[in-house]
Amino acid sequence: MKYTTKVTVNVPREEFIEKMDDPENMKHWQRGLKSFAFLSGKPGLEGSKMELHYKMGKREMVLIETVIKRNFPHEFHASYDAKNVHNIQKNYFEDIDGHSTEWISETEFQFSGFMMKAMGLLMPAAFKKQSLQYMQDFKAFAEKGTSVADDGKTQKR
Repeated sequence: MKYTTKVTVNVPREEFIEKMDDPENMKHWQRGLKSFAFLSGKPGLEGSKMELHYKMGKREMVLIETVIKRNFPHEFHASYDAKNVHNIQKNYFEDIDGHSTEWISETEFQFSGFMMKAMGLLMPAAFKKQSLQYMQDFKAFAEKGTSVADDGKTQKR
């Protein structure tokens, strides 16, 4: 399953990248993120790996992020692996006018296992909706300092 999502964030690209590239900021725009730990390589650089722990409702999920390409301020590509799911994200950051940044994310999910394949076939809109939610949450964090930390309750940061 492949799809593309876009959002315009009303901050200059330099500020956008600064906020996106700081792993301490992830908790402010990635709902359900409980913790992260660097596993190998130099954090954030190509080939590095990081373990991400999420809790979504009663479900807990562990993802392993592998940085594929880091070419800031233009692009950042990574893969995310969990049980029966391989996700590749190619993110592009375009300077609009010196004051705004367009974030374009090309996402590909590869599923294994009956349940995940079925979810991918029956609910593709749910995956796209979640991707767009993360992007909208980043936009709110970058523009206004709002955070989704503390179990998804939005607060000003």
